[in-house]
Amino acid sequence: MSLNRFIDHTLLSPVATIEQVEKHCEEAVQHNFATVCIPPFYIDLARRKLKGSDVKICTVIGFPFGYDHIATKMEAISRAIDMGADELDIVINLPAVKNGKWDLIESEIDNFVTASKLKGNKIMKLILETAYLNSEELKLLCNLCIKYNVDFAKTSTGYGPRGASLEDVIAMKSFLGDAVQIKASGGIKTKKFAKELINAGATRLGSSSGIKLI
Repeated sequence: MSLNRFIDHTLLSPVATIEQVEKHCEEAVQHNFATVCIPPFYIDLARRKLKGSDVKICTVIGFPFGYDHIATKMEAISRAIDMGADELDIVINLPAVKNGKWDLIESEIDNFVTASKLKGNKIMKLILETAYLNSEELKLLCNLCIKYNVDFAKTSTGYGPRGASLEDVIAMKSFLGDAVQIKASGGIKTKKFAKELINAGATRLGSSSGIKLI
């Protein structure tokens, strides 16, 4: 199994430097990863470094806790697309989930999908942060991903209590079937674990250890 096209080569450190991001992009081109996943601040730099390659630009919205106002997230989506982002990893409003505000969550997801598709048909990944969810919350969110045609449901930000687990991906696959793809992210540091996640149903892996994985 060739892992390179499964990997979002990720660098989301709040203290990442220009030099580190440039090197990250060079590595992604060299190994033909699916994307580089970088902060919005570095989209323009990544666009210039990746020009002419097959590597896409992924960025994050509402990261890492998801509790920004929906209008703030919508503006961030618009600006990220205008700057050159191809894929958007958007954190769900976790406080709304934990308080059962499902009407708000539905509205948020619907707006995110609409914004992502209207401006260049960009790939949207909804970060669920599974470490904070019980089984019923995970099922409800997966059902909403299906209802609103989200491209990917993503396990984690990497900033929660834990990253992806095999159990998370198995559960998500049981809820999502083939309707929505799964991105596993957070704590993926070995080829063995990466392959286990793919075999369980993940079609994308977010990792800062991409070179080690391949």
